[in-house]
Amino acid sequence: MPNRRNFLAWCAGVWGMSAGLARAQADPLAALVRDLTGGARLSAGRVSIDTPRLADNGHSVPLKVSVDNPMTAANHVRSITLLSPRNPRPLIAKFVLGPHAGRAEVSTRVRLNGSQIVLAIAELSDGSFWSGSAEVEVTESACLDAG
Repeated sequence: MPNRRNFLAWCAGVWGMSAGLARAQADPLAALVRDLTGGARLSAGRVSIDTPRLADNGHSVPLKVSVDNPMTAANHVRSITLLSPRNPRPLIAKFVLGPHAGRAEVSTRVRLNGSQIVLAIAELSDGSFWSGSAEVEVTESACLDAG
């Protein structure tokens, strides 16, 4: 026979599941970022993305990412990862760097499935992770599934 205590426990469970689902929908990259960082803290800053605010064509959007960090043997950028929350495959690219790269900077062209915020994550040699983002308005989307 159901009682008030069981009903309240059931309501709390449903509320917890819906809150978790809402958080997952609010941040579609959360699980991917957690995998990339191994659960380490992701700090905002030190990473800048230079891209046009308006892209006429999502098939080839120019993008330059730079990290404010020296590139010495003791202190350098290990990798720069680009993520796109609206693309069918959110991991756009991963660039592996090292102290001999000279500068912590990469330039590329990416495909974007509509207007969105592109995220760049830099992993440093000390094990820290830094991020930067840029909003891009795309008038003609790329990466569309044929069905």
